[in-house]
Amino acid sequence: MSRHEKALSQVLRGTSDNNILFEDLVSLLSFFGFEQRIKGSHHIFWKEGIAEILNLQPIGSKAKAYQVKQVRNVILSYKLGVANE
Repeated sequence: MSRHEKALSQVLRGTSDNNILFEDLVSLLSFFGFEQRIKGSHHIFWKEGIAEILNLQPIGSKAKAYQVKQVRNVILSYKLGVANE
C-alpha cells in the first residue's frame, strides 16, 4: 500500500481525524492535483473544477480534525479516489 493509499484510507475511514499527519494530508491533496499556495501557516489548496478552496493549518505535526473532515467531504463529493481519476 502506497503512502497516498494509506493516507486516503485514513481520511476516508474518519475514525482518527485527530491523528492524521499534516504532511500526509498535503501530500494527498497534491497527489489529487490540487495547487497550493502558502501564506504564513496557511496552506491554501484549489483545483480546477472544484468549487471549494481548502485552507489548512497544522497543529504541530498533525492536521486539525475539522480540516480533515473538510478534505474528506471534498474527496467524497467529487469522487477523487475513484480509479478513473
